[in-house]
Amino acid sequence: MGKMGVTWRGVVLAFVFVLGLGWAGAEAARIKDIAEFNGIRDNQLIGYGLVVGLAGTGDDVDNGFTKETLANLLSSQGLYTKGKKIDADNTAAVMITAVMPPFARVGTKVDVTVSSIGDAKSLQGGTLLMTPLKGADGQVYAVAQGPVVLGGFTAGGSGARAVKNHPAVGTISNCAFIERELRYDLDRMRELTIQLQHPDFTTAGRVADVIRSSLDGVAVRQVDGRVITVAMLPQAAGSVVDILPRLENLEVPVDAPAVVVMNERTGTVVMGENVRISTVAVSHGNLSIQIREDYRVSQPLPFAPGTAPGDRPVKDAKTGTVFAPGGQTVVTQETTVGAAEEKRQLMVVPRGVTIDEVVKALNAIGVTPRDLITILQTIKAAGALQADLKII
Repeated sequence: MGKMGVTWRGVVLAFVFVLGLGWAGAEAARIKDIAEFNGIRDNQLIGYGLVVGLAGTGDDVDNGFTKETLANLLSSQGLYTKGKKIDADNTAAVMITAVMPPFARVGTKVDVTVSSIGDAKSLQGGTLLMTPLKGADGQVYAVAQGPVVLGGFTAGGSGARAVKNHPAVGTISNCAFIERELRYDLDRMRELTIQLQHPDFTTAGRVADVIRSSLDGVAVRQVDGRVITVAMLPQAAGSVVDILPRLENLEVPVDAPAVVVMNERTGTVVMGENVRISTVAVSHGNLSIQIREDYRVSQPLPFAPGTAPGDRPVKDAKTGTVFAPGGQTVVTQETTVGAAEEKRQLMVVPRGVTIDEVVKALNAIGVTPRDLITILQTIKAAGALQADLKII
């Protein structure tokens, strides 16, 4: 019996050692950094309100819904404006958005973003009036009010204007008070669902293995490449609240997929560590074509050669232009077309290179980030790029 115990212990230790070797090259991350717990999440809030106190940079006087909202607001304060002219250029109609965090209690303060929905030039110096914020169910969960803070400004006169950043959007910190709570009945929960932010069967399997080996009294099941369920065993005491602090801090080696993300608008290219390229020859030359048009004016002198004695100035019947005797002003167009192509050599990128070697090889032929996007798309089309290509 003793020998059998030693044997099984040796098998377990060997398994753990081999598992560790397999995970040695992967980056470890906490479960709470790579996954979410089902039902425990943020909730979006939205509201419509008014920003007042603007120095003439609010909505136009012809903006109907701003004037109507302002009239309704004044009416609620006992001021009736029916039949009276309302000048609303110091007021702007805005939409307010906020995020209600999980476990937020009554009185918790959250930040809001204030965005103009009219034609206001700037929200600088304005104050958001009391605005209810609703959830997707139509219930009011928070109320916001306070001075708007911008990350820019606008200034100018009738002839010119200077604008920095985006003055039609601002923020207000800690101005929305939670007035209604979302209850999470965790005390009675006996099962927890974990969802990976990025689905991956390898990472999901590692999460399940780490939880099994680290927590007692739970049954762990990997549902698919994203979902792992953790259920409390019948004989286990407590609820999922008791295991959450330990569970979310467990570290798991993350298997990062081979992905290349490219933003063609900005020329940004981001490549993951596991990106590999098969042996491929790359040559990239830039062809630039420049078309230039110049306009030249031919202005003959008065009484130029060819003018008959006694000639008088001539008036064009269509345009009304008066020409001196001897000729007319002529505008000529000269077009110059030039083409230039850079001469580049063919470069062979070896098979199985690392991301560092890929970058060095492509830099060696002098590619720019925008060139790199085209090259990677072509390499992918040739079947030599072992990675998922995403264009955003």
